[in-house]
Amino acid sequence: MEASTREAKAINLGHPSYVWRFGQDRRLDLIRRYAPLEGKRILDVGCGLGAYVRRMAAFSDQVFGVDIDTDKVARASQELPHIYEAPAERLPFSTDFFDVVLLHEVLEHVTDDRQAAQEAHRVTRAGGRIVVFAPNRLYPFETHGVYWRGNYRFGVYPFVNYLPDSLRCHLCPHVRSYSARHLHACFAGLPHRVVIHRQIYPGYDNIAYRHRALAGVLRGLTYTLENTPLRAFGLSHLLVLEKTQAVALQHTR
Repeated sequence: MEASTREAKAINLGHPSYVWRFGQDRRLDLIRRYAPLEGKRILDVGCGLGAYVRRMAAFSDQVFGVDIDTDKVARASQELPHIYEAPAERLPFSTDFFDVVLLHEVLEHVTDDRQAAQEAHRVTRAGGRIVVFAPNRLYPFETHGVYWRGNYRFGVYPFVNYLPDSLRCHLCPHVRSYSARHLHACFAGLPHRVVIHRQIYPGYDNIAYRHRALAGVLRGLTYTLENTPLRAFGLSHLLVLEKTQAVALQHTR
């Protein structure tokens, strides 16, 4: 594969968690708090190399993963069962099949986020839960890089998310960032109740690699803010929905 092709894939599909660190542990704890995993049939949509599939397998032997990236699916399948290649908008599973469906930082990358949300809802059983992590439009930094003068520039850029939609889309055509209203709109019309919707701050793992004490200070400060109205400026939304009734949505493979 040419370097330019690899780069384009990374830009458009995002960078999965290659190393399991504090931030992933914290998110897994949050998932378990609002969607018990023990003995459940679980799906990780956009599983990448299967980091969350591997960890959730400690709680259930029925953990499935799906991803659109052929190479990552092949690599994950070498160690993990139940890994499939498919887009989030067309999941290869029957209706009402899963107890828990995880969409971890994936809606922002799909072609049609509304269709992806509908598919997650379709394959979740009545009473099952959908767990969504997605970028928060109010977070002061854009972490997915930007396009400037036709070239992609990797890095973290301040205040991009505060720009008007048209300008932000010009700089970041490869990734969405969600207001609370925009995120809920993805699931509008689908029978569900909201279990929890909050914002969370980062794990600061990259900072901890070089400055452990600074990362500790940032974690202590911002995780305290999660218990105040200032949580609204966190890195990601955490939205957990419970499907309230079985709905036979048409699905054509």
